[in-house]
Amino acid sequence: MTSGPDGERTTTAGFSEPARTREENLGERLLGSLLDRAHLIPPRLVGPLVAQELTASGARDVAIWLQDYDQRMLRPVPGRGLAGESLAIDDSLPGEAFVTDDRVEEPLPDGSVRLYLPMLDGSDRVGVLGLTLPALDDVDRRIAQRAAGLVADLVVTKSMYTDTFAQIRTNQPMTVAAQLQWQTLPPLAMTTPDIDLAGAVEPAYEVGGDGFDYALDEHVLHLAVLDAMGHGLEAASMATVVTAAYRHGRRVGRSLTELYAEMDEVVARAFPGRFATAQFARLDSETGELSWVNAGHPPALWLRDRKVVGELLGRPTRPVGFGGATPRVHRVQLEPGDLLLFFTDGVVEERIGHGEQFGEARLREALEKTAAEQRSAAETVRRLSHALVDARRGRTSDDASLLLVQWKGPPRDDELARDVPESRPTGDGGLRS
Repeated sequence: MTSGPDGERTTTAGFSEPARTREENLGERLLGSLLDRAHLIPPRLVGPLVAQELTASGARDVAIWLQDYDQRMLRPVPGRGLAGESLAIDDSLPGEAFVTDDRVEEPLPDGSVRLYLPMLDGSDRVGVLGLTLPALDDVDRRIAQRAAGLVADLVVTKSMYTDTFAQIRTNQPMTVAAQLQWQTLPPLAMTTPDIDLAGAVEPAYEVGGDGFDYALDEHVLHLAVLDAMGHGLEAASMATVVTAAYRHGRRVGRSLTELYAEMDEVVARAFPGRFATAQFARLDSETGELSWVNAGHPPALWLRDRKVVGELLGRPTRPVGFGGATPRVHRVQLEPGDLLLFFTDGVVEERIGHGEQFGEARLREALEKTAAEQRSAAETVRRLSHALVDARRGRTSDDASLLLVQWKGPPRDDELARDVPESRPTGDGGLRS
């Protein structure tokens, strides 16, 4: 044990860093206490625990908002010590933090600062943390952002064995079919240094039959979009089975043609006389090569420089459940920055005035307009989904699903380098310890 330049006790034993004190600082005490106490705390007390710890560290007016299922509202977590009310995402400062995935600061008349911080589980949006501090510097910003990340992780972890947070997120009655479909969906967004991905399903509270799935293994992104025949609970049940068959084949290393055969057999056996359209693909994040099979599904749109440059064309095979010849695997070479929009037929076949279909031309126009704003995939899909619903004048007689994927480029040689931009959550202002 030695003394540092200011008389602080330092050591080189155990975890060490030059001139680092062995005493806890404020950030370590706050985040450590939150983490230590949260392990066994019941889900209903997560919010009050966060409020208690932040208040003890000098904050006030702590609020936790979670996004509702159709991503239009932020709904407050209730509990002792918590503030906040329901707010529209597109018309509020907390909503701005949610939309931009970045910190928002609001100076108050008394000289204090109100902070709104995105709560990100990895890159998936969970909600927003709000708190007020009497003063603000870069250390405060860093601690607050890390606290928001920890709160997001607590909400997601506790959600695995509670309905508390799902009930908060539910802004209107949800059908049984939609409940089943939401349980099958992966997180709505995923971002890595190489790939940006996000999806959406409409109508969020009544969907049944549409869905998507993805997984990132090594340098391969697996993805699928599907549309089960019919509506309601029967379609949702079929979609769940199709997704399970897809995941099973994917996890045991089936090729794309083998995946089609397995999914086709499962549907034919479990739902005789019925079918599901599907499109499943693999993207090599090192090379940008995309390979896919189209089982009776609308072709994906291909964007470059925020403009639609084509579709993923190629001879489709029959929908799964109908059986057919060995499907053809198609391949294209993407360029860094290219985007692909996979969608179900409900997006373009909805009828608007005088029986006219919404159509692919309107979809392309809405996609290019939204993509031109150069937002993240998550925000692009959220805005596009709402723009399509609004353009259809709220008509959603059929499910409509979107999955947007961007290949940003090959990975760096050293993927663990500390200066990889996406290695830290957005909203930390580029601050470093």
